[in-house]
Amino acid sequence: MNFFLETIQVVLLSIWFNVESFIHLFVPRRRKNISGEVVLITGAGSGIGRLMAQEFAALGTVLVLWDINKDGVKETARLAQSNGAIKVHHYLCDCSDKNEVYRVADQVKREVGDVSILVNNAGIVTGKKFIDAPDSLIEKTMEVNTMAHFWTYKAFLPAMIANNHGHLVSIASSAGLIGVNGLADYCASKFAAVGFAESVGLELLATGKDGVKTTIVCPYFINTGMFDGCQTKWPTVLPILDPHYVVKQILYAVLTDQVFLLLPRSMYLIAGLKNILQWKVSSLLGVYLGLAGDIECDT
Repeated sequence: MNFFLETIQVVLLSIWFNVESFIHLFVPRRRKNISGEVVLITGAGSGIGRLMAQEFAALGTVLVLWDINKDGVKETARLAQSNGAIKVHHYLCDCSDKNEVYRVADQVKREVGDVSILVNNAGIVTGKKFIDAPDSLIEKTMEVNTMAHFWTYKAFLPAMIANNHGHLVSIASSAGLIGVNGLADYCASKFAAVGFAESVGLELLATGKDGVKTTIVCPYFINTGMFDGCQTKWPTVLPILDPHYVVKQILYAVLTDQVFLLLPRSMYLIAGLKNILQWKVSSLLGVYLGLAGDIECDT
């Protein structure tokens, strides 16, 4: 009987969730108010991190900015302050160093208070094929792109759980969903980041902490310094993304509690096909889209 009732429940809820999604194609989702929230952004000294800081600032938040670049994070703090942030705090932090993450996190908790929105944005890419990549760079890629997420969650998630309030944002990559030739270590780090964030989200759901939300962002290449010189085979299908557009979409996803954000929209179809097609067909699709060819990046 339990099997029958639970099956009926799943079927009915699935129908409702699909109807709800269809409705929201025409009716905008309600945006939550994050004014006064404490937002921590790693890798805030440039690129997407800097733009996100400015967007969050305009919503009347308290910003905590981390970066390894002193001048970069200081400039971001200035821009965020002029863009409406209630207050801006900036710190030097090497996210690849667990001890430093914990040390700076403790400093933040003393000086600012509990972080309620955590944006793991810091990331690096070697731009080398696996055989050519030095071991030290591979290790650094995993430490920054993956392990740093573990340490920041350890530092700030307990307070979110205690308050049943917060938001975890993982800036991952479409390379965390589909393997890309020439980016083995980067793909591995982003696959891990996606899996980690999704798993923690399920843990929170299982413990009833529905006030702590998660958003996992998986964009294609973004036109920032990180992927200077990268080209796309079919720009209409997989364009190099404009960073301002990406940041607007990330903010909307956070404000509407969207769990997964794939950019561009074609990535939803591509990722879905990759998971249902047999290997020979999906690899053929990868070659067609330019994902299995040499990725040309000036990194």
